[in-house]
Amino acid sequence: MTFTSDTFRRALSLFPTGVAIVTTRSPDGERIGVTVSSFNSVSLAPPLVLFSIARTARSIEAWNAAETYAVNVLAEDQSDVSSRFARASADKWSGIGTAQDDIGSPTIPDALATFQCRSYARYDGGDHLILVGEVTGFSHPASGAPRPLLFFRGRYRQLDPERLIDTPPGMEHYVHGW
Repeated sequence: MTFTSDTFRRALSLFPTGVAIVTTRSPDGERIGVTVSSFNSVSLAPPLVLFSIARTARSIEAWNAAETYAVNVLAEDQSDVSSRFARASADKWSGIGTAQDDIGSPTIPDALATFQCRSYARYDGGDHLILVGEVTGFSHPASGAPRPLLFFRGRYRQLDPERLIDTPPGMEHYVHGW
């Protein structure tokens, strides 16, 4: 390898991502949550998504055992919640409502979208565990102008919805590989 982990991380930071908090319950009912930027769609049929979590995370055993979880896509005004769940902290849920999805995972209020998932597969991802979930349901606002929280070059960013780039019709399917 002719590069360091730090230079690799800086190169990866040039790919902007959305920000999500993935939530579940431990076998004893404790609410677990972690901020991720590694959330991706995988398949439409069956409906699959994935995220990854560092093997050094305090909650790795709970994630390795999780049979259900929720992926909560954050809005741009939720950077404080994202920062809270990105840290190893005992009080992540302080002041967060106790809502849960249809399959029992805790949810983040006012998320742009929430995907309810059942565990589908787990894969070795080096220093991360890759979790693939089958989406059993989801919710998102029916109207309005959603403003996602973005992460780029190690900082939270905002989307400028007024600056559009001309996109050929039908391109949304090709960019996703569908």
